Amino acid sequence: MRAKPPETFSLDRLPTPIGIALLVTDAEGALRALDWEDHEPRMRELLRLHYGTPVLKDGRAPDDIRAALSGYFAGDLDRLSTIKWRVTGTLFQRKVWTALPAIPAGTTMSYGALAAQLDMPKAIRAVGTANGSNPISVVVPCHRLIGANGSLTGYGGGLKRKQWLLEHEGVVLKVARSHT
Repeated sequence: MRAKPPETFSLDRLPTPIGIALLVTDAEGALRALDWEDHEPRMRELLRLHYGTPVLKDGRAPDDIRAALSGYFAGDLDRLSTIKWRVTGTLFQRKVWTALPAIPAGTTMSYGALAAQLDMPKAIRAVGTANGSNPISVVVPCHRLIGANGSLTGYGGGLKRKQWLLEHEGVVLKVARSHT
């Protein structure tokens, strides 16, 4: 038996107001990963977990993906829904990731609320783990999940980016008070 050859994806870079976005696309033009240049090792590890050891070749992402992302960062928040994306992962992960784009821009949801929506109200931590393994930042909007108390909690691209994305989408965040 022959081993399946590794997947080959294109890797592009797109300047955004919050850093250089890394765009990984497949031969059919579907987005497979979006992460940040300063988090490239994390992105490569997520790709390895989902696809084995894919080959990443420098190449331009499809113009429609680049235009939709640029439009989103310019304020046209609905443009994300036009991006064709594809993920692998466990059934549970795909269930969580598929639910995330249904959270409208400008709103947030707690991990517990999403777990309940998925008819798994006790799976709060599992939802958080799946959310943290999302390989397609921004487009599969994991940044819209927050703690039950309104706290930002984690974000693979850093909390400053999560805050920026939420404020960009019109979410009014509670100001955390320092106790120093």
